[in-house]
Amino acid sequence: MNQSLNAKYWDDLYLNNDKPWDMGQVSPPLKAYFDQLTNKQISILIPGAGNAYEAEYLVNNGFTNVFVCDYASLPLQNLLERCPQIKPENLLQEDFFKMENKKFDLIVEQTFFCAIDRSLRKEYFEKMNDLLNPKGKLIGLLFNDTLNDDRPPFGGTKEEYEGYFKDIFSPKVYETAYNSLKPRVGRELFMNLEKPNHKAY
Repeated sequence: MNQSLNAKYWDDLYLNNDKPWDMGQVSPPLKAYFDQLTNKQISILIPGAGNAYEAEYLVNNGFTNVFVCDYASLPLQNLLERCPQIKPENLLQEDFFKMENKKFDLIVEQTFFCAIDRSLRKEYFEKMNDLLNPKGKLIGLLFNDTLNDDRPPFGGTKEEYEGYFKDIFSPKVYETAYNSLKPRVGRELFMNLEKPNHKAY
């Protein structure tokens, strides 16, 4: 891991309110996906969640098994203050890439992939595969835009991302989001990737 992107780096961003990617609300494409889920007992992980408006939305809508992982402590504290009904033991302050002995039915991507060092992108999808139950899904949004070169958020292209996961996941949906928040219209890819019953790599 690039040491400049450590826990202190992220805590400092939250202390200084330097988080331009933070929408202050649940992302509309993710909200639409959550609203069509019927099983509210599935295990859900939101890694690198930041202020985790998606976790807050899920918990407030009756999902009982929501986990949040973040490198930094402040966003987890913020979430607990806003959403005290979330289980404190489900707030995991740890390095996503070192998570072990946990499996999930659904993992939600929301501005985590664009925050990690570019060298970890292939490993990101491999770790997602490892943490999912068979037939589990990785859903979420990726920036289809160049963005920054020297600091998060880092961008990329649809073709680049597909190269990382094509041998690992079965894409159910992988296309430009149709219902993005206005500043992100045309710049977000919605992905719904399913883990096969067998290990694909």
